Amino acid sequence: MKTVVVTRHAGLVEYLLDIGVITDGEFELHSHATPEVVEGKDVIGVLPHSLSCLTTSFTEVPMRIPAELRGEELTLEHMRQYASEPVTYFIARK
Repeated sequence: MKTVVVTRHAGLVEYLLDIGVITDGEFELHSHATPEVVEGKDVIGVLPHSLSCLTTSFTEVPMRIPAELRGEELTLEHMRQYASEPVTYFIARK
């Protein structure tokens, strides 16, 4: 099963490749998450809890983005500067 990456930001994909979290050709890229896209899969990105609870695992890359860059397209260099270590969660829905 391929890892699913949910993002509209090319800089995040480059960063995940750069730090070895994903391997080229071994992930599915989606700009928007739906239950069908994430259910039962290992997912990296930003998801609401209503979707993250459907995943096998959910990984986020915490960001410390300065206010002036919010809403802007982030480059690989921005990601290297502002990203924290990825954190993986295993979420159960009751």
